[in-house]
Amino acid sequence: MRETFFVVFFFISLFFAHSQANPLVTKDSLLQQKWVDATYSKMSLDEKLGQLFMVMVTSDQTKASTERTKKLIQDHHLGGIIFSTGGPVRQAQLTNEFQQNAKIPLLIGMDAEWGLAMRLDSTYAFPWNMTLGAIKDNAIVENVGRQIGKHAKRLGVHINFAPDIDININPKNPIIGNRSFGEDRDNVAEKGIAFMKGMESAGVLSSGKHFPGHGDTAVDSHKSLPIIDFSKQRLDSIELYPYRKLIKEGLSSVMVGHLSVPSLEIKEGYPSSLSEQIISGLLMEELNFKGLVFTDALNMRGVSNFAKEGEVELSAFLAGNDILLMPIDVPKAKAKLLESYNKGRITEERLARSVKKILMAKYKVGLQQYEPIKLNNLYKDLNSIEDDLIYEEAIENAITVIKNEFNVLGIKNLENKKIAYVKFGDDDSKPFLKELNKYTKVTQVNAGDLTTVKQKLKDYNLVIIGLHKSNSTPWKAYKFSSNELLWLKEIAKESTSNLILSVFAKPYALLDVQSFEGIDGIVMGYQNSAIAQEKTAQLIFGALAAKGKLPVTVSPELPAGTSIELTSLKRLGYSLPERVGMSSTKLAKIDELVNNGLDSLMFPGAQVLVARKGKVVYNKGFGKPTYDAEEKITPDHLYDLASLTKILATLPLVMKMEEEGKLGLSNTFEELIPAYSSSELKNVTVLKALSHYGRLPAWIAFYLSTMDNDRKPSKEYYRNQSSNGFSVKVADHLYIANVYSDSIYNRIGRQKLKANRYRYSDLAYFVMKKYIEDTYKQSLDTLIDEFLYKPLGTTNTSYNPLEKYAKNKIVPSEEDNYYRYQTIQGYVHDMGAAMQGGIGGHAGLFSNANDVAKIMQMYLQNGYYGGRQFLESRTIKKFNTCYFCDKDVRRGVGFDKPDPKGEGGPTSKLVSRKSFGHSGFTGTYTWADPEKDLVYVFLSNRTYPTATNTLLVKSGLRTKVQTAIYEAIEF
Repeated sequence: MRETFFVVFFFISLFFAHSQANPLVTKDSLLQQKWVDATYSKMSLDEKLGQLFMVMVTSDQTKASTERTKKLIQDHHLGGIIFSTGGPVRQAQLTNEFQQNAKIPLLIGMDAEWGLAMRLDSTYAFPWNMTLGAIKDNAIVENVGRQIGKHAKRLGVHINFAPDIDININPKNPIIGNRSFGEDRDNVAEKGIAFMKGMESAGVLSSGKHFPGHGDTAVDSHKSLPIIDFSKQRLDSIELYPYRKLIKEGLSSVMVGHLSVPSLEIKEGYPSSLSEQIISGLLMEELNFKGLVFTDALNMRGVSNFAKEGEVELSAFLAGNDILLMPIDVPKAKAKLLESYNKGRITEERLARSVKKILMAKYKVGLQQYEPIKLNNLYKDLNSIEDDLIYEEAIENAITVIKNEFNVLGIKNLENKKIAYVKFGDDDSKPFLKELNKYTKVTQVNAGDLTTVKQKLKDYNLVIIGLHKSNSTPWKAYKFSSNELLWLKEIAKESTSNLILSVFAKPYALLDVQSFEGIDGIVMGYQNSAIAQEKTAQLIFGALAAKGKLPVTVSPELPAGTSIELTSLKRLGYSLPERVGMSSTKLAKIDELVNNGLDSLMFPGAQVLVARKGKVVYNKGFGKPTYDAEEKITPDHLYDLASLTKILATLPLVMKMEEEGKLGLSNTFEELIPAYSSSELKNVTVLKALSHYGRLPAWIAFYLSTMDNDRKPSKEYYRNQSSNGFSVKVADHLYIANVYSDSIYNRIGRQKLKANRYRYSDLAYFVMKKYIEDTYKQSLDTLIDEFLYKPLGTTNTSYNPLEKYAKNKIVPSEEDNYYRYQTIQGYVHDMGAAMQGGIGGHAGLFSNANDVAKIMQMYLQNGYYGGRQFLESRTIKKFNTCYFCDKDVRRGVGFDKPDPKGEGGPTSKLVSRKSFGHSGFTGTYTWADPEKDLVYVFLSNRTYPTATNTLLVKSGLRTKVQTAIYEAIEF
C-alpha cells in the first residue's frame, strides 16, 4: 500500500513540476495519470518488462526481418520501435503494421537530428546543428525544430533523439562535429532549448544527448569507449551546463552516452550508460531529471563488449535507464530482467517507475487514442514550400563573415571589377557560380597546375575561391586537400588581386590554413546545399546582410563568436514568393496564362519575372526562340526591348543631366538643338515632349525614303559591306551612308505640330539622344554603359548585342520582308534605330528580364542600388509625376502611368497610382509599384515571324499576368 502511494505521489509531483515548462504535458494531468495507472494495473509482468525495450528496424528491410519484428512485438510486448534507414511511405506502412500487432501502442522513435533525411530517402534535410549554432536569433532555430517535429509527427514518430547538446570542444571529434551547436556552452544551451521547444510544440518528444557529454573526445563510441578524463568541476561547468538548462525548460528525455568518465564513476573503464552513479546519482538526483532516460544504442561497441548478451541490458536498467535502446537480443535480455525481478534485485517500485514513465510518454504523444498514419499526400507533406522557407531563413541568418579586409564584402563598384572564380573541393559548385553570375560576370578559371592558374588569374582583380565538400552527411570529408592548401597559400601570397574565400563545409576546415594573410574576405557558408551556395553568393554581392557568428574556434585570431555584420547594399536577392508575402500557388496562374499565350500563337517564347521587397521570386522562360526551334527559352536569353529603351537607357541620362543642371524640364527643343530655331518644334518643352503632350508626330518611317522602286534598299543610301562613307551597320550585309543621320534630324525639324492632345511619339527620344551625345561628346550606348549598366552589373544589357554575345543567345524579332530582307536577330527591330547603327534613344536596347528588373529596382529604391545613389530620390519623384492628368494625359515624364480614370490604359486595375513603367512594340513590358514594392517584367518576341501578329496586344495578356501577380499578394 505504501509502495503504491509513493508511486502515485511521485508521478503527480512530476506532472505539476513539468506542466509549466513542457508544452507536451497536457492540462488534463489527472486524466493522464488515471490512464497510466489503469493501463499499468492491467499489464502482466511480462508486458511490463517488454515496455522497457525499443528495437531497431529499417523500412527497407526484408520481409523475413519484418516478420521477426512482429513476432517480438506479439511475444515480448515491446514498448517501442526505433526506425533507421529506408523511405517514408514504407516506414509509415510498417508502422501501421507494427501498431496493429501491439497490445499497447508502440512508442516510435528516430534519430532525425536534422530532419527525417538523416535516415530516410525522399525526405527533407534541414541545416546541421553547427549551422544552426551560427544563428544569433534563437527563434529561427525554434522554427527549424518545430518543422522537424511536424515531419516526425506526420510520419508517426513520437520521439526524435534530438537535440544533440554535446559541446564540441575537440575539433577532431569523429562522430559529433557538425551535430553540435558549437563549442560555447551558453550558445549550445540556448540553441538546444530553442530546438527542443520548437519540436515539442509540434507534439514530438525531445531527447538531450549524449549525457554527460560527448563533445571533447577524439574517439567514436560506435567503435570503442571514449574516455572523458576531466574533473567533476570542469564537467559541471561545461558539459553538464546545457543539461541543467534544458531540464529546467522541460526536456522530455535524456540519452546516456557510452563514455568512460573517471571523475563520475569509480569503476575503471565502466560505461556511463551502465553507471548508477552517473544516471541515478548525477542525472536523476543532482540534476533532478524526472523524464525518460534512454541508453544510447546497446549494440555499439562502446558498451556491447562490456558483458554477455542480456547482462548489458540488465546493468543498464539497474543503473537507472528507463528504455533499453537497440538491444542485441531481446529474449535473453528480458529473461535476465525477469530473473532479477524474481530474485528481488528489481523491485516492483523500480519497474513501475520506468514503465509508468513510458506510459506517460505514450499518453503525451496521443497514443491513448492511437490512429494509423494516413498515407495520402505523405510525400507532399514531408516536402513542402514551408520547408524551403524555413531552411532558407536559417541559412541566411547562419552565413558568417569572419574577415573583411578593405571592405571587400559586399562587392561594390562592379564597373571596376574583373572577377574570377576558382573551385576547390570535390562536390558540386554550379549553384554558387550561377548565382554569382546573376550579379556580374564571374569567370571560372580552370587549370591542372598552380603555375597556369596563377598566370590566368593575373587578368583579374578579384578572385573568389569556393571550398565545396559533400553535403550528404555531417561525417563526410571536409578538409582542404594538401594541393588546395598550397594553391590557397600561393594565390594569396603572390596575387595582386583581392581574394575572397567561401567555405561550404564545417568551419574546422580552416584549422589547416596556416595563414590568412592575403585572404581579404572569408565567408562561412557551412554547408554545400544549393541554397547555402546561392545565399552565400547573394551575401558576397551585398544582396543579403551578414548576420551569423562563428560557432567554433578556427584559429587564435578567429575564435568562436567571431562575427562581422554587414548591411545589405540593396541589390536584388532571389527567394521564394512566401518570403515576401506572396503565394506560390497563386503565382502559378502566370504559367497558365503564358502557356495559353503560346498555344494561341501570340508569341514563340517569353520571359516573366516578378520581384517583391527586393527579392526576385519568379523568373521563368517559356516557349522557344522561334516556333520551329529545338531549344527552349531560358532566363538567360536576350530580347529586343524596343521602347523599354526609353526608360532604361535614355531617361536615366536625362535625369542625370537634370540633376547636373545640363537640362531642365522647361528647356525647349530650340535650346537643345539650335538648328530647330526656325522649326515649328522649337517651343516644344522637354516636359511636354517626354509626357507625350508635345504635339509631335507619332513616328516617321524614315526607311521608306531610302528604298528604290523595287522596294529594296537603294544603292544611293546603302552598301553590302562597310566602306568609306558607309560604315553605319543596319543589319547583316547592309550599311547606310554615314551622313544619313543628319537627314533624320533634318526631317524631324521639318515636321508640323499636331493637334494639342495626348499622342505617343518616338521623336522626342531622337532629340534627347542627339542632345545627350552632343553634350557629353560620347555615344549614348557608351554613356549609359558607364553611368548605369556596368555599376549595376547588368552584364546582359547592351545595344548591338552581337558585338558581345553569341547569336544563339539572342531571340530573333522578325522575318523582315519589307526593308532588310533577312531574319532580324541581334539587330534592333525598329527601323529608325537600325538606321542609327542600332543605337536609338527610343529603341535598340537588348536585355533579359533579370537585368531589366535591376534597373527598375533602382528606380523603386529612389535611385539607390548596390551601395550607390545613381539618382536622387527627388529626381525619381519629379519624373514619376503626371503633370497633365487633367488633360487626359496619363504619362509621367518618360514613364508610362496607370490611367487616372481607371479605364483601359496599360495596366491592371490593381496597380497603384504611384506605379510606373513602359511597354514595347516587340511584346515587352515592365512595371514597378512603390506601394507594393513590386517589379514585373514581361519579355516576348510577339513580332516573330511577323509584326502584323497583334494577338498579344489584343488579348491584354501582359496586364492579365499583372493582375495575377497582384492577386498573389497575401500581405
